[in-house]
Amino acid sequence: MNTAQGSREESRYYLIRAQDLGYGHTELLMRSLEEVSRLLQAYANAISS
Repeated sequence: MNTAQGSREESRYYLIRAQDLGYGHTELLMRSLEEVSRLLQAYANAISS
């Protein structure tokens, strides 16, 4: 779980960096990443309860 959360944050960092450097629009990817974040959190909550 920690690895997945770390990878999520790394992905978020690279999307922000790509946007800042002007490599393209990352809004759609960022929204997808937020959905993955919600699913991962729900999965973590289900496991812990």
